[in-house]
Amino acid sequence: MTYSRRTWRLIYDPPAHGSWNMAVDESILEAAGRGQVLPTLRLYAWQPACLSLGYAQAISDVDIPRLRARGWEIVRRPTGGRAILHCDELTYAIAAPISEPHLAGSVLESYRRISEALLQALKLLGIPAQRSEGPLMESHSDDHNPVCFERPSNYEITFQGKKIIGSAQARRRDGVLQHGSLPLFGDLARITQALTYPDEPSRKESGERLLARATTLEMILGHPITWDSAAQAFVAAFQHSLNLDLELGELTDSEHARSVELGKNKYSLPSWSERVG
Repeated sequence: MTYSRRTWRLIYDPPAHGSWNMAVDESILEAAGRGQVLPTLRLYAWQPACLSLGYAQAISDVDIPRLRARGWEIVRRPTGGRAILHCDELTYAIAAPISEPHLAGSVLESYRRISEALLQALKLLGIPAQRSEGPLMESHSDDHNPVCFERPSNYEITFQGKKIIGSAQARRRDGVLQHGSLPLFGDLARITQALTYPDEPSRKESGERLLARATTLEMILGHPITWDSAAQAFVAAFQHSLNLDLELGELTDSEHARSVELGKNKYSLPSWSERVG
């Protein structure tokens, strides 16, 4: 598909708390939706490790004492899906007005367009990943599966049948937010240590199932890839695949102030992260 040339803002952010990361994503969504800033590609990381829950996911999926014992944080995303442990990864976020051509149409149509850039980024990193060419049906056996990377998703991006990028999208009246996670290295099964299972054999089985269904860049390539290298691949891929001029920028003063407000009054509060029982 050929796209007309567009200009987006590019933001690189250092590792931050989960509540701050989600607050920034939402503040950019609001500003972009109002046309106050350019459509934005934001690349970032998390510190410390943080378990994020989908917008409607039950807090009962989380074993809070085990989570706290490991020094991990918890946050609820404004997007759907299931739990992700954000650690040793590159996270991307796209925020744009609803009129942005790359995000026009349905959720699946826009995700399919963005996935072209994601596939190209992986190719630049030496991974010939694939995308399913239609929605995947989720089996009833996965209905109570709390882990994002264990579950099938629409237009899933995989390598040799294993999921490599997990993405989710939120739509508002005037804006679209899509963000996603690319695991660079580390043990993907760690997430099961912070989730609720009926017994330890079930926890172990879930971890084994996860490793059979998902992978990291290091597991594929046999050597670690730095965050900077992955970020460079994302930038090059988005520019080429979507015909974008990416202008390096940062949050405006109003976006920063709104991020502080959202972090304090929403994303850091149990009334948000634990609002679904």
